[in-house]
Amino acid sequence: MPEFEIQHITKYIYAGSVRDSANQIILYPLQDEYQEVLQHEVSITGNPIVDTHTDYFGNKVGSFTYSEPHNILVINSKMVVSTKHRVLPVNDIFPSHQWDDLKRLQYMVPYIDFLRQEYFEGLAELQQIVENERKADDTPYQIVLRFCQYVFDNFEYIKGVTTVDTTLDEIWKLKAGVCQDFAHIMTEMLRLVHIPARYVSGYICTHSNGMRGEGATHAWVEAYIPDYGWLGIDPTNNCIANETHVRLAVGRNFSDCSPVKGVYKGSSNHKLVVAVSVDEENALMNPHQVIEVPIADQVTEFSKNSYQRYMEMMQQQQQQQQ
Repeated sequence: MPEFEIQHITKYIYAGSVRDSANQIILYPLQDEYQEVLQHEVSITGNPIVDTHTDYFGNKVGSFTYSEPHNILVINSKMVVSTKHRVLPVNDIFPSHQWDDLKRLQYMVPYIDFLRQEYFEGLAELQQIVENERKADDTPYQIVLRFCQYVFDNFEYIKGVTTVDTTLDEIWKLKAGVCQDFAHIMTEMLRLVHIPARYVSGYICTHSNGMRGEGATHAWVEAYIPDYGWLGIDPTNNCIANETHVRLAVGRNFSDCSPVKGVYKGSSNHKLVVAVSVDEENALMNPHQVIEVPIADQVTEFSKNSYQRYMEMMQQQQQQQQ
């Protein structure tokens, strides 16, 4: 069973002094038979008291307010997590029975939220693609793998063209984005064929082997397979999300799983800097080890919409090629 030491730093840099910063954090790793939290600590600028509760989806959620005037807010989460490999579903066991089971889930409370589609302008086009990709004798597991392959093949992984606020319409128009965008499209595809699908936030821990999503928070999908349970699937990397994926939270979409969100009183201009470090070889908590977060890198900007950023990047690439 691999063990991972993960440090996740979130830094807000404000244009001026702000106060009464009220925040919600979902930075507490999930615990079950496949993931055990060995150690975890969260430190926050000003050392505010953090109240915690379990939300509707089973996530541990923290809330705090930092009232004193400040121009930087740092949230530093450090954890040691042990994961266990989960055996994959069997491909060809009674597909018609499995689809019958999924039909019954449409009226069961734990699954209704994960079957509800979000309307967007490209939904009819996506529905046609789903029908074209689907085969009559497919099991739910085979459908999940095929849809994962489709998103991986047909959406371009480009950092910086989308933000957490990018809509499905924009993602569909761009056919590009990052892990959260890939996950949102795949959940829509699965729900169209009545497979419950939920959004997952967390980390990918793969020894810097070129997997997309390393060095930052990651997102993928869990699909419900009858007689098996929730299967993690990562369309950004076209792989099963298993012992190298550490889960923080599950929900209907990013909004339910956002690691940090909040409000404050003061200047509206701010920058958000996020850094994630994963260490498997020396998974021991060192309270004095801190990631130095570069101010100029990994900064999220809010001034332009996704399509504008995408077009600017394409124009820059064309100019460089000329």
